[in-house]
Amino acid sequence: MTASQLLETLVGFATVSRDSNLELIRWVEAYLDDHGVPHQRIESDDGRKANLLARIGPEVAGGVVLSGHTDVVPVDGQPWSSDPFTLTDKGDGRLYGRGTCDMKGFIACALAQVPEWVQQDLPVPLYLALSYDEEVGCIGAPRMIEALMAEHPRPAAVIVGEPTLMQPVVAHKGATNLRTTVTGRASHSSQVDQGVSAIHVAARLVTYIEEVMAELKAEGRVDEAFNVVHSSLHVGKIAGGTAINIMARECVFEWEIRHLPSDRFDELLGRVQTRAAELEAEMRERAPQAAIVTEALNETVPALADDNNAEVLELCQALLGERPAGAVAYATEAGQFQRRGLPTLICGPGSIAQAHQPDEYLEVAELEAASRFMAALGQHLAAR
Repeated sequence: MTASQLLETLVGFATVSRDSNLELIRWVEAYLDDHGVPHQRIESDDGRKANLLARIGPEVAGGVVLSGHTDVVPVDGQPWSSDPFTLTDKGDGRLYGRGTCDMKGFIACALAQVPEWVQQDLPVPLYLALSYDEEVGCIGAPRMIEALMAEHPRPAAVIVGEPTLMQPVVAHKGATNLRTTVTGRASHSSQVDQGVSAIHVAARLVTYIEEVMAELKAEGRVDEAFNVVHSSLHVGKIAGGTAINIMARECVFEWEIRHLPSDRFDELLGRVQTRAAELEAEMRERAPQAAIVTEALNETVPALADDNNAEVLELCQALLGERPAGAVAYATEAGQFQRRGLPTLICGPGSIAQAHQPDEYLEVAELEAASRFMAALGQHLAAR
């Protein structure tokens, strides 16, 4: 099967993160079985989802891992001009469908090369590492990485195929989602001295969260490799109150910290927590039961640092040409591989500008470029 045919099949599986990915996993397993490729599932706790780890070549150290996530974001409420779960070629050089660039195109190109790889005398293995629940916090990959490290000889390199327009990316920010609940004391709005408005206090904390970014810039904590040069803090959702004439007892907002590889998440959170403690103390002077509580909604997705990656970068540049290495603001599973000591970078077809969008598409030229990369990778390893 060609890469475009495989992409058509993969897009047809509606692997939205809230749903199971097992139908896709079963299909890939059957495809690998047809080519005699050993593989293993690493399932979620409830068994509704699974990672898939496959090995082409000998079980020795020094292999290359090609990693991609199988889940996609929802299409609810998006104005698609075609069925998002049917690959559509409109004759404009683009292939439309949910997950085409993020990141089933990369997976399709790797799978398309499997028949060639199994015929080559590879001295080191190529691994396919397909994960679940990347889009909701990179939840599935860690247990797959644990299985890789515990049950297989140590690989030499990891290439995560997120959309980079086939440019090697050597750094990305870490990411943590958080929820803060502000509890005040309700009262009639005509009696403002009797209550403590959770909304008003939350607003002050939200404003401070934005101010932290100005502090970081003033302190010179920037990295010019990123298009947003500082760690970013952003409040995306807020809700509170029950009526316009009642001082709100509760206000909840959800926010995120995306930290540079050179920053520490806990230090940035600590700044916000210090300000929250000050506001909480003020609230309790009038309402002893008042509180501000912040909880993490996901385990921090570690940043990817431009470190210990010279060989994998050299490999990619040898196959792609001398393309400059870059950095991206979005988070990926790459930092999780690097955290286990594996040299890791990101390189895949398509543009991140198309990811998560209605009428998501992958340029045919990008699919072809990734296919050439996969073929060249096998030839490079076989020639060692």
